Amino acid sequence: MTERPNILVVCGRNKKRSRTAEHIFKNDDRFSIRSAGLSPKSNRKISENDLNWADLVFVMESGQRAKIRDLYRHVALPTIEVLNIPDEYEFMNEELIELLTDRMNDTLKMVYEI
Repeated sequence: MTERPNILVVCGRNKKRSRTAEHIFKNDDRFSIRSAGLSPKSNRKISENDLNWADLVFVMESGQRAKIRDLYRHVALPTIEVLNIPDEYEFMNEELIELLTDRMNDTLKMVYEI
């Protein structure tokens, strides 16, 4: 593991959930973060380079983890953690920010002790 891990956050179209996560954590000194979506219509579509860059991937739903594993089965994937956050929030919604902050920080404490 690198001293400052690289975190990739993925949702369906990189418009609301993953983009909110990137926005709220972009200045966090504990790790580097970027976001992407799985849909061809994503603001920023996930790539093999993203997965090679990442030490840890957060997805919002278990189906997204399965899709990444299926699409990139030829890549040595990092750990993919499911946050279980449904697609019912707008970008920067207060409740979404709270869910992302709590769930991502809990996982980061367990995995990296940060």
